Amino acid sequence: MDLLISWLSTGLLDLTWWQIVLVTLALTHVTIAAVTIFLHRSQAHRALDLHPIPSHFFRFWLWLTTGMVTKEWVAIHRKHHAKCETEDDPHSPVTRGIRTVLLQGSELYRAEAKVTETITKYGHQTPADWLERNVYSRYIYGGIMVMLAIDVLLFGAIGITVFAVQMLWIPVTAAGIINGLGHWWGYRNFEAADASTNISPWGLIIGGEELHNNHHTYPTSAKLSVKPYEFDIGWVYIRGLELLGLAKVRKTPPKLELGAVKAQADGKTLEAIIANRYEVMAKYAAGLRATVAGELERLRAQGAQNTTHFRDLVLAKRWLHRDDDKIPQRLKAQVAVALGESPQLAKLVAMREELRLLWTRTGVSADQLVADLQAWCRKAEESGIAMLQEFSLKLRAAHA
Repeated sequence: MDLLISWLSTGLLDLTWWQIVLVTLALTHVTIAAVTIFLHRSQAHRALDLHPIPSHFFRFWLWLTTGMVTKEWVAIHRKHHAKCETEDDPHSPVTRGIRTVLLQGSELYRAEAKVTETITKYGHQTPADWLERNVYSRYIYGGIMVMLAIDVLLFGAIGITVFAVQMLWIPVTAAGIINGLGHWWGYRNFEAADASTNISPWGLIIGGEELHNNHHTYPTSAKLSVKPYEFDIGWVYIRGLELLGLAKVRKTPPKLELGAVKAQADGKTLEAIIANRYEVMAKYAAGLRATVAGELERLRAQGAQNTTHFRDLVLAKRWLHRDDDKIPQRLKAQVAVALGESPQLAKLVAMREELRLLWTRTGVSADQLVADLQAWCRKAEESGIAMLQEFSLKLRAAHA
């Protein structure tokens, strides 16, 4: 009896409380790595190929710590991208509300996993070997029970708490934070078609998944960070696996290459711009924001910071670089007033839309698009606006 009481108190490892906390965080981090590297980047988006050793380890670990079936997770995630922020999106805060996704994310996942059409249509090319059929998919709670027994054996009675944290980690971080906050709050590097946001520039806690706007912009990229100040720890692990010969990266975010400025934009220029359209528009947005900031500074120097125009410009700075359908309806009137009082800003916004038409129009020949690009550059360079003139030169220096 004394031995049993002693074992329940300390477990086999006999760790202090802070050591147990560290071990628990380490265990949950392995689970996060398995989700982002195996389920998300490798299986759902085919951004990298994994060697059988890490692939089978991740599958086994996820069976122990989540009970998630690879085919189901992949299918639901692919449907999220295919139907993003529509009524058919399995977990969109835009259509279901942020509270629902944050608090009931796991329920939404389980409900969609029961939809046979979703699994059949979107779950292709996922593991279907003997282990998957006879162990991982068949006994989804078996691994969880094994994990509970291991936690109690190693840590004693406190192992039940360790187990609870492990079981809650993915529902809270993936089902809640990524699917919820990642489409509701944060910053955006790119004007993706949806409302995806980067929750944090440092992807540590959720393995790099914090960079959700980057991911929705380049979903087939194995690397989620794109800016110099962003950090994706999942990418660090992938590069480590690659160096060991245990992974092969298929794709990373494209990067706009600049060379000598051409006398005139041509087909190659157009090809480079369209291939890197998100980065092109991000650079344009940065120039537009800088122009607004310069105007605000000029007004501040004149003591005009209490004027209606100044307040409208402060609001406009946040929204002028966004697509019109992304500007909240209640703010459009104020943004329009700010543009009405600044012909230069109105010109920049209009030129932004004209540039975007290069890749959003359908049924237009490549020759016509090249001609339109050339006309855009001429118009920009004749505008007398420094930001447009400099931007046009960069476009003419772009190459595929």
